Amino acid sequence: MEKDEIHLRRLPAAAPWGPHGDSEFHGVDFLPEDLSEAPEETGMRVNKKYSCLPAEEKGIHIINIRAIEDIGYDQHESTLLNSLSKNPDADCKYGLYFRDGKRKVDYILVYHYKKSSAGRTLARRPQQNDASIRSTRQDQPLPGKGVQLEMGDTEPHMDYHEDDKRFRREEYEGNLVEAGLELERDEDTKIHGIGFVKIHAPWNVLCREAEFLKLKMPTKKMYQINQTHGLLKKINSVIQKITEPIQPKVAEHKPQTVKRLSYPFSREKQHLFDLSDKDSFFDSKTRSTIVYEILKRTTCTKAKYSMGKGEGRKKETALLNKRRKCGKYGITSLLANGVYSAAYPLHDGDYEGENVEPNDRKLLCEEWASYGVFYKYQPIDLVRKYFGEKIGLYFAWLGVYTQMLIPASIVGIIVFLYGCATVDENIPSMEMCDQRNNITMCPLCDKTCSYWKMSSACATARASHLFDNPATVFFSVFMALWAATFMEHWKRKQMRLNYRWDLTGFEEEEDHPRAEYEAKVLEKSLRKEHKHKEKHRYFPEETANKWRQRVKKVMTGVKLTDKEKLTWKDRFPAYLTNFVGIIFMVGLTFAIVFGVIIYRISTAAALAISSTPSGRSSVRVTVTATAVIINLVVIIILDEVYGCIARWLTQIEVPKTDKNFEERLIFKAFLLKFVNAYTPIFYVAFFKGRFVGRPGDYVYIFHSFRMEECAPGGCLMELCIQLSIIMLGKQLIQNNLFEIGIPKMKKFIRYLKLKRRRSLDHEEHMKKKQRYEVDYNLEPFAGLTPEYMEMIIQFGFVTLFVASFPLAPLFALLNNIIEIRLDAKKFVTELRRPVAVRAKDIGIWYNILRGIGKLAVIINAFVISFTSDFIPRLVYLYMYSENGTMHGFVNHTLSSFNVSDFQAGTAPNDPLDLGYEVQICRYKDYREPPWSENKYDISKDFWAVLAARLAFVIVFQNLVMFMSEFVDWIIPDIPKDISQQIHKEKVLMVEVFMREEQGKLQMLETWKDKDKRKGENCNNHSPRLSRSRSGSLSSCHSYPLDV
Repeated sequence: MEKDEIHLRRLPAAAPWGPHGDSEFHGVDFLPEDLSEAPEETGMRVNKKYSCLPAEEKGIHIINIRAIEDIGYDQHESTLLNSLSKNPDADCKYGLYFRDGKRKVDYILVYHYKKSSAGRTLARRPQQNDASIRSTRQDQPLPGKGVQLEMGDTEPHMDYHEDDKRFRREEYEGNLVEAGLELERDEDTKIHGIGFVKIHAPWNVLCREAEFLKLKMPTKKMYQINQTHGLLKKINSVIQKITEPIQPKVAEHKPQTVKRLSYPFSREKQHLFDLSDKDSFFDSKTRSTIVYEILKRTTCTKAKYSMGKGEGRKKETALLNKRRKCGKYGITSLLANGVYSAAYPLHDGDYEGENVEPNDRKLLCEEWASYGVFYKYQPIDLVRKYFGEKIGLYFAWLGVYTQMLIPASIVGIIVFLYGCATVDENIPSMEMCDQRNNITMCPLCDKTCSYWKMSSACATARASHLFDNPATVFFSVFMALWAATFMEHWKRKQMRLNYRWDLTGFEEEEDHPRAEYEAKVLEKSLRKEHKHKEKHRYFPEETANKWRQRVKKVMTGVKLTDKEKLTWKDRFPAYLTNFVGIIFMVGLTFAIVFGVIIYRISTAAALAISSTPSGRSSVRVTVTATAVIINLVVIIILDEVYGCIARWLTQIEVPKTDKNFEERLIFKAFLLKFVNAYTPIFYVAFFKGRFVGRPGDYVYIFHSFRMEECAPGGCLMELCIQLSIIMLGKQLIQNNLFEIGIPKMKKFIRYLKLKRRRSLDHEEHMKKKQRYEVDYNLEPFAGLTPEYMEMIIQFGFVTLFVASFPLAPLFALLNNIIEIRLDAKKFVTELRRPVAVRAKDIGIWYNILRGIGKLAVIINAFVISFTSDFIPRLVYLYMYSENGTMHGFVNHTLSSFNVSDFQAGTAPNDPLDLGYEVQICRYKDYREPPWSENKYDISKDFWAVLAARLAFVIVFQNLVMFMSEFVDWIIPDIPKDISQQIHKEKVLMVEVFMREEQGKLQMLETWKDKDKRKGENCNNHSPRLSRSRSGSLSSCHSYPLDV
């Protein structure tokens, strides 16, 4: 038994107190000096708050706690025991260590327990069994059994559901102890009804699991990193001096000239590693990862009672027997079934306050999770050290993406300024604003709308030139190449991080099956066995052989579920539900967009009746702005709904591993959110104004609503408004409301609940919380999917429709500068510390980014060709212009209509609204005039423009795709210096092992020479010693060897 372990045992009530015979403590005895005499069966490790003694007072005996409770010792008198130690919580650093102050807490399990209504004394009695963390035996009594109640107390009502959870916890924790972990329980906390199990992994367990997981650890061997020479060295030194003010002040971020050689940890080769400080050899991130792997691997296979209300009385049934044999309950299953309510590693300490010890969390809060350091680089290596590779890669990717937005923003601003500078020189907008042209346009709606002047749309035409000019074509090509360059730059950055983080040879192994998958397989095997029994009920002679085979399988340790798996037939109902559900959700999105279209048409018609001229002139702006706001609100609401639906659809599929679950969830969520966010934008870009018809033959919805038209300057301006409001509104609302407001609101609600349940005891209230209590009140980590999804949708806004909104990269850059610090603050201060996960890339998100980059080329080609007037202007300039200028372009794009050809009931109610009678009105289309033989038919100009548009799409798409692939080919995925360093590491590792083998050979040769010399000396002995010759020979060959 270790020095710090203290055993207690039950003493009779008549036992004397010993040297301290106080009448107030009659029936309580000190334990003997030699604690090892206590029987092992009744011993238990003390881990309550009163068991932590200072080193100089360990000679003091600890009294029998259970005997004190039997005589009615209450919690309020616990100050007597607390007086034995100065500050036990400070000795264990407020929960960061076990009560002995030496063993570090690597992981925490949290569970709920109910106290008996018979009183506090009886409620505390079952906790003594909880306090002893040891292997659970089948004959161990359940709570309430085997404990004699005193003074005529009646046995409290048993909750079989809670007892089953308790039994599973005891067995699971016993299995953890058998796996080598050390546990300590704490139920004496400020959070009443919540128990904590502290887990510590000793050195031998860490070494064993590190070898199993093939963790690369730094060896003693160090080598020089290749440095640049000549001009490159001078350039790098200048860049370092310039960027020194924006570098974080952390040791991990400083440039290194030497690096330790890393090698997968092996217990047989411990001499290769620097083990001078074993406490810091495995950092807290690695220790928690190792413990989590053990928690997932360790199973709980027995249950005295089944899960569910009232099922505890159904003992020895066939289903329960099968559950005992086949059921496997790892930590994921136990969390899902409510046996444990939470499981998490601890943060390193506090991040704010006075007298806070320096720790990585505090350093991250100061140099990373603060808005005051927004201009600095991220300490990615420290983030990886604290949170693990997967989260480190996310923030590294977000940092690279934000850096790459800087040149895109600069070019976008230049394009926008070019449009501002040339707006007064744009001939088409000048012609539209010239009132001398006196162009009368046809009504925008039936009856209520009247004729209007084209010059009234002057502001819209001038504004559209800011985004619809020749520079936007260049910007579209630039952004396509930018996306390809960004992807290549990230791949290179990813390889540098893999080299720095020793992940070059890392390969992800198959994960453990999920709890839901195992439960489904178990249900399938039980159902199959039940059918088999029903089928062969009347054929006992045939079933005998089957039974023998099954018994042999069970005897050899083969479980019934080992050969079972879920096939596509088992998942077919889930697949069908997924298909129908996704189609329904996409249809719902289209229906909402269609509803907004109806709103736009009806509102435009209603506002046109307005008696004020200002109301009639602002119809288009009012309708567009209100419709976009409606779309924004709907998109934000459906985003949350679709996220929940995607999770539910993935759960009913029952994927086998967590990785499969995450990939399927990401695909469904991205598909639904992509459709939700971009459907209104696609409508404005490619469908609005395309199926309007013509005056006298308009297209109607429900025979009453006429399809809306684009403005005379085109739909590109409206697309810009739609894109900007949705993008900016989505980012601002989601960042400020969802990522800041909702977590703070949840935290405040949890605080109110805990305050309501908190004891009225002043001493309990003033006691400082343990680290695991503080972390329990934080928000659980929900994964990186929401963070990635938000950035991927933003990446789509930046790339897909960038031809219509050149300022999109600028707004994305400003958002990301805040987003990085917001996410950092959330991870450091608002969330429980997540389990570190090893990863060498960002997974499926990279493929989604590449897909968006390819799609962006196609969409921008169609936006330039069909949404903007870029192609019609080129066609007019080179085919129809008389003087080689754009004069007459507006008149060329307008067709004429004779007002006498209106259908009955569609003509304006007030044809003299402009003050004169209108006979010919104009509308934007390429059609034959009314005086032509084929009046109102599509003209040849339409086909010429359409051919030019399609030709541009083909040329633009193939040219940009070729340039993107060329960028992809010319930039190597692995930087040259990194490939050289990886090769150098392999060579050095071979040299280390060759030297080790040579040393072994030399040592063996030395032993052989010594053995030969010893044999020769023994052969030269006197014959008088012949009787003891054999003994002397054996003694000659026995000598100590120091390896």
